[in-house]
Amino acid sequence: MKFLLRALAVLAVSALLFFLALRVIPIHVYDGFESPHLSSLLWSNRRFEPGAVIPEESVVRSGRKALAITVRSGDRPEAASESGAATERDELMESWWLFSRAGRAYVYSFSLYLPTDFPQTPERLVIAQWRQLCEGSPCVPDNPILALRYEIGRLQITRNDEHGKTLLYQGEGDVRERWLNFRFITKWDGTNKGTIDATLDGREIIHYEGPTIYQPGPGHPRHALVYFKTGLYRDALHEPPWTMYVDEYRKDQCEASGCR
Repeated sequence: MKFLLRALAVLAVSALLFFLALRVIPIHVYDGFESPHLSSLLWSNRRFEPGAVIPEESVVRSGRKALAITVRSGDRPEAASESGAATERDELMESWWLFSRAGRAYVYSFSLYLPTDFPQTPERLVIAQWRQLCEGSPCVPDNPILALRYEIGRLQITRNDEHGKTLLYQGEGDVRERWLNFRFITKWDGTNKGTIDATLDGREIIHYEGPTIYQPGPGHPRHALVYFKTGLYRDALHEPPWTMYVDEYRKDQCEASGCR
């Protein structure tokens, strides 16, 4: 019994040291989705159904493969609430050890592709988002702090805080049937030191300075963690399957001197 307790204690200490090491090691990750299997080191499968996220070779940004993400009616459902209608989703979510920390700056780069027959509807559709980790229950509010949306055929980027949703960018023209190459430089901070700078195909589309996470409150401690997801998150309206594509994902933690 003593041996078992000692072994469990050693295991717990090792796990704690491993966790602490990961929190101080700078993050520099890249995934071109060239492997026949999704990397379990970089990505979690908690937000999509089996078979919804697959490497494929027909629509590719670079290399031989990209990732196809398909949402089907009833996938990962969430019931309607005061904040909106019922939803369904299939999303690729970064692994827990890659979660970003408040007060640090990060660069995210990724490419998204919507095929020519992708629906243009007025309903909610989020194709990438950053969320603040809910560390209590309930979390109020509990919306993405930054989101890429595709509604009525327009690309939108929104920011949420305690006062609601703010539109940071709205594109013009049809963005389907071409790769959309995004780069976001973010500093997650609850003060005016927070920043969001974004480019699309190398062109600046957002420059924002101010709070970028929720103020401390129910479920939202001051030591915020932020995680990234991309995929299809839509209102549950018994629609047919929708598919989008992802390629060339990169995330880098900036040096103390800032992002280049």
